[in-house]
Amino acid sequence: MSTQMNSSNKQPFSRSPAMSRPSASIYGRLSALACAALSIAPAFAHPGHPDAFGFNNGFAHPFSGIDHLLAMLAVGLWAAQNKRSALWVLPLAFPLMMVVGALLAFAGLQMPGVETGIAASVAVLGLLIAFAIRMPVWASAGVVSVFALFHGYAHGSELPHGASALWYGVGFVAATALLHLLGLAIGLVAGQKMAAQAVRLGGVAIAAVGGYLLSGAF
Repeated sequence: MSTQMNSSNKQPFSRSPAMSRPSASIYGRLSALACAALSIAPAFAHPGHPDAFGFNNGFAHPFSGIDHLLAMLAVGLWAAQNKRSALWVLPLAFPLMMVVGALLAFAGLQMPGVETGIAASVAVLGLLIAFAIRMPVWASAGVVSVFALFHGYAHGSELPHGASALWYGVGFVAATALLHLLGLAIGLVAGQKMAAQAVRLGGVAIAAVGGYLLSGAF
């Protein structure tokens, strides 16, 4: 019995070959997804491309505000903390629901409290990371999905005049995916190098920014 208990206690910190192979596989998939997202951008880099205006504006939009940037990084970081299926469910749920929010804006429907919801997403996700809160994947996906609606609506409401709504959406989804992947990569590398505490401190900083943004939203 004591042997089993000792081995179970050491399991989360072990670096066995069996654990390194899945990690390498995850890194490989993240790299492939990042390359795929980046490969879209050069196709729209030329001003003469009919859809370049929409794509380029959409791609730039998530980087235009600290609230969008931190929330999307935080989704990746929190997914890395939750591990297992959260590694892919959360980075998929957020962009999908963000598209739904953008469609609401494109349709001219009103969504109250958008700025408050966005600021709250930064604060709440930061706290979840800071306290390393783990939830069932359906619950964590629900949390990020609610916040994604606000971010998506904000993106959609700022569709530039004359831009393609389709390629504008493709642009902000691609940028969001890259930010999620960056957060995932940071979280996974920190876990491998026993630097999880640094990620939690990063969550504190994200939550602090979110709190500041919330104070200005009221």
